[in-house]
Amino acid sequence: MVLSLFLVTAVASFTLATIYNLTAEPIAQAREAKRQFAISQVVPEFDRLESRNFLPPDGGDSLEFNFAYKNNELVGIAVNTWTNRGYSGRITAMVGFNTDGTIIDVVHLQHAETPGLGDKIEKGKSDWSDQFRGIDPETTAIRVKKDNGDIDAITAATITARAYCDAVQRAYDTFASHVLSQTKQDGGPAL
Repeated sequence: MVLSLFLVTAVASFTLATIYNLTAEPIAQAREAKRQFAISQVVPEFDRLESRNFLPPDGGDSLEFNFAYKNNELVGIAVNTWTNRGYSGRITAMVGFNTDGTIIDVVHLQHAETPGLGDKIEKGKSDWSDQFRGIDPETTAIRVKKDNGDIDAITAATITARAYCDAVQRAYDTFASHVLSQTKQDGGPAL
């Protein structure tokens, strides 16, 4: 009986390891393609991309900053941001900033929000996220109106809207503390 159990476990382990090895690379390539597409959606056309990670001022996981250049001129910064305040857990998004800190655009990357309600953060399902375009977070409160902010909530999904605002605000706070502060000191962008 012990030998039978050992053989079944060995075969199952070998099968799982083989499947993992076969699918790991295609999954990584799909994630990278999704990331590249999201960056292209939130910053102007670019020919070179440089990535750096910065820690948010409030702590937690670092945020990936993608500095987009066209003819060696910085045209925008795409920030891969997150929040754990979603109704169904973590929401990740890509926020594009001009060098002065205004938001170019935002797109979601991943979420598990309720279909038909919280999934309205997706551009294909709703134009709700378009209200972030052109906002200057220095002068606009990136909170839902119920919380004395300037962002319209999603009907019946206020928790998701609050979470998305939190992710965008985290991106801006990190941008302000690492990029804008460096720009003010040096007279130019951080990279």
